[in-house]
Amino acid sequence: MNNKIVLSVKNLNKIFDKNIHALKNLNLEVNEGEIFGLLGPNGAGKSTFINILAGLTTKSSGDVNVWGFNLDKNPRQVRASLGIVPQEVNVDPFFTPKKLLELQAGLYGVKKKDRITDTILELVALKEKANNYTRNLSGGMQRRLLIAKALVHKPPIVILDEPTAGVDVELRKRLLDSVKSLRNIGVTIILTTHYLSEAENMCDRIGIINKGNLIALDTTENMLNKIQTKIVKFSVSKKVKLIDNVKSQIKIIKNNEKELIVSYEKNIINIQEIIDLVRSQKIDIFDVQSRDPDLEDVFVKLIKN
Repeated sequence: MNNKIVLSVKNLNKIFDKNIHALKNLNLEVNEGEIFGLLGPNGAGKSTFINILAGLTTKSSGDVNVWGFNLDKNPRQVRASLGIVPQEVNVDPFFTPKKLLELQAGLYGVKKKDRITDTILELVALKEKANNYTRNLSGGMQRRLLIAKALVHKPPIVILDEPTAGVDVELRKRLLDSVKSLRNIGVTIILTTHYLSEAENMCDRIGIINKGNLIALDTTENMLNKIQTKIVKFSVSKKVKLIDNVKSQIKIIKNNEKELIVSYEKNIINIQEIIDLVRSQKIDIFDVQSRDPDLEDVFVKLIKN
């Protein structure tokens, strides 16, 4: 992956009236061509951060550079380098997608010959609906139209704020496919989301923000590897007697005539030792199901700490 830094944030603070400290010394960098996930519970500061980049909120202090432009010195160039897809669907019901994108391109000063309206409509799978009134589009199509609107000025960075909040599974998949196709044409993507499984499937790196603080920043893989706990479920022919040395290394969730469920730390005990113990008691194992940690585990652990 190319390591050109396209967004650099140093010691970013935002204090609202009444001393509400929404962002506290936020430091992060986003690389060109990556999908960067910004996760956090409601009120963590994700939207404040996006609003600062979008020019909707002024920061209290700190330094922000986007695509080589400084937010204080070149606010217009910063805005031109970003395409921002908001959470709320806000498209004019009396325009067609094609007309809406042409209008948006005009607002950005994109000359007629430089417009890529058809390409964008194809990218977000709306080419068939190019000339239908927006009010007749489904909710999911309207969401994809928001992504299209953010692309008219060919920004190198696209920010998606909770793009799949409140949408059904099928639609979420369509939206995420659109995001991946953007990445395939070289766009850098910053994604805020509540859905941890979404971040796990989509993002190269993840920053977790809580109460205005960045509490973790790493590759998705490293974050998942940090948690060593695994849960394993054995379907067995009779109850397993657990001997002391194994008992001290595992946590018993369930142990009866039909199943044994335990959680254990990968770095302390090996699953094979548990299997050997069961077999040594002449007990048949009909099935073994193991669950690796997911981002949910990482998230809960970090927020607790």
